[in-house]
Amino acid sequence: MAEKAQITSVEAIAAFRAKLVVYLAQTRSVMDEVSNEMSRARQWLQGEQRMFWEREMRVRARRLEEANQELFSARLSKIGESTALPLMAVQRAQRAVQEAEAKMRILKRWDNELENQASPLLKQTEQLQGFLAAEMVHAVAYLDQVLKALDAYRNVSATRGDGQTPAEPSKPEVAP
Repeated sequence: MAEKAQITSVEAIAAFRAKLVVYLAQTRSVMDEVSNEMSRARQWLQGEQRMFWEREMRVRARRLEEANQELFSARLSKIGESTALPLMAVQRAQRAVQEAEAKMRILKRWDNELENQASPLLKQTEQLQGFLAAEMVHAVAYLDQVLKALDAYRNVSATRGDGQTPAEPSKPEVAP
């Protein structure tokens, strides 16, 4: 018969399996959080911020139109009224509209940038999620089979009656 197997730490395999299961549970939640954060960032850029600045554009354009109307009225009346204040209001309203337009351009650039930068990273994240969901689950199942086989081997060795007792399992060494 072949030499006897030297099984010294079945418990180390069991401990590794247990830690692998915990690791998989933690990484699953982290990966879900990454996906959720990306969705929130997209929603913020494409939804909330876009609607806010589109509304601001309409409000500011309306204020510019009102300021232009006041300036026009002041120029028509010319009854000793100065047009300086209405002119300043028009200029202020024009700057506000330009600022909103600039914000919309920046928002569109950020939206494109987010897609360009995040798309490859999301693809890698999805691949990692697939690996964790499929391959690592198979690894846990394989470790279960290994533990069952080692347990069966230990039981066969103990009941064989060759006068030898199975090796006492040693405590697994844990590195800090």
